[in-house]
Amino acid sequence: MIVLFSAVAVVLIAVLSAGGYLMSLANTFDKKTQTIESAFPDENLRPVKNPEDGSLNFLLLGVDSGADGTQASDMLSGGGTDQRSDSMMLMHIPANRQGVYVMSIMRDLWTEIPGYGKHKINASMAFGGVPLAVQTIEGMFDTKIDHVAMIDFDGFKELSTALGGVTVQNDIEFWSTDKKKYHYPVGELNLQGNKALRFVRERKPFIDGDYQRVRNQQTFVKAAISELLSKNTLTNPATVYEVIDKVAPYLSFDNGFDSASAAGLALQMKSLRAGNVEMFTLPTDGTGTSPDGQSIILRNEQAILDIGAALRSDTFSSYVANTTFSH
Repeated sequence: MIVLFSAVAVVLIAVLSAGGYLMSLANTFDKKTQTIESAFPDENLRPVKNPEDGSLNFLLLGVDSGADGTQASDMLSGGGTDQRSDSMMLMHIPANRQGVYVMSIMRDLWTEIPGYGKHKINASMAFGGVPLAVQTIEGMFDTKIDHVAMIDFDGFKELSTALGGVTVQNDIEFWSTDKKKYHYPVGELNLQGNKALRFVRERKPFIDGDYQRVRNQQTFVKAAISELLSKNTLTNPATVYEVIDKVAPYLSFDNGFDSASAAGLALQMKSLRAGNVEMFTLPTDGTGTSPDGQSIILRNEQAILDIGAALRSDTFSSYVANTTFSH
């Protein structure tokens, strides 16, 4: 969602000159988004980042709202929670700001969670909230996370509605498993509201389960970025405002990221287009079974080493360009 908000900020800076409107939008964003009070582990537990490294790493977390329709307060305060992140992405923006690289991490990846031994990676949220999720990712890649963003999945529904629908290319026919039983035929689909939400949530209809769900999430986000940067949106301030107004309540950021931070980043990335956004999934060694009988996804140790090295040296763009990712 930081990718999407940065795209919105680019649109505003490039097209609108009405300072009052921009201030109103920024105020709406800051007022309606939530702050993760403690997003990071203690500094002595974190990798050291080269002060000359101008790249940025964001951890993006997708979560379900609590039973009362709001995000659990303990998630925002940094404590443990019964929530697990159903979607986890590492977003890298190189120092030259030429492109955005978003890597999905499978939620059932079997890995070391500091202080708890080996578990599925999404259990880190349940054990220690956002700080432990950050520490787990930083430990895996030996790379520091600069910012954290969390989105309630209902935000996808609101985003699609604010845009008047998001058009995706669907490759596999399926039906949703909720009471609505939405049908998703192969081909070009315009998704809006609950139908968009089910598109990014479903996994049971697919032979490869979570793998296809991750692909669908990537498809939706990429399509939403294209829609945000389309001519229709560029020339329609009301649509841009609607996106921020409706989606912001479902977004939470670390306390170092606000509308000013997003606008500053957008100024550096004013040439951003959908084609500059690369999305892929962290390579794995397939599925397996944990010692206690759980179905898990196995780490690809070489890929993790290579990605960590590329992130630390700000050569991630080269790594992505020279790697063939399975789909």
